[in-house]
Amino acid sequence: MIKIAIIIGSTRPGRKADSVAKWVYGIAKKRSDAEYEIVDIKDYNLPLLDEPVPPSMGQYSQPHTKVWSAKIASFDAYVFVTPEYNHGTSGALKNAIDYLYTEWNNKAAGLVSYGSIGGARAAENLRLILGELQVADVRAQVMLSLFTDFENFTTFKPATMHEKSVNAMLDQVIAWGGALKTLRDK
Repeated sequence: MIKIAIIIGSTRPGRKADSVAKWVYGIAKKRSDAEYEIVDIKDYNLPLLDEPVPPSMGQYSQPHTKVWSAKIASFDAYVFVTPEYNHGTSGALKNAIDYLYTEWNNKAAGLVSYGSIGGARAAENLRLILGELQVADVRAQVMLSLFTDFENFTTFKPATMHEKSVNAMLDQVIAWGGALKTLRDK
């Protein structure tokens, strides 16, 4: 079975990403076709990128980078939970992604976004970033509206129809994650 990280893509106080990630994890745990783990970038205390050598060289000097690298390298695929801040993904998630390179290569990713228009612009922004890292993002995605899936814009109460979207996205992440594993195993 492949291992999939559900990455909480915000460190902001009062964030919604942790509630969304736990919801995705709850749906994923009902399945038996992959192993899932929530990874919270907040737990890694990554400062603004402070490595003197480009990540593509793999010469990490900071202890926090080495810990982050080991965690991300241990997965075959990812589900990124991202808010939309100013028409893009969060700065914290972008920073966490930028720390590494080869750890992301030839892996699959699904996107779960939220915002005023479902976080669509954040997801598209993230797709551009992942493409540069040789991450195959899947077509199916989950878009959650702050207007309809969050009571008073704060309490996460997703519409039941979204569970089908999560499962469709996970189906594609698992298929692509398994296929790309053959590239990494060569």
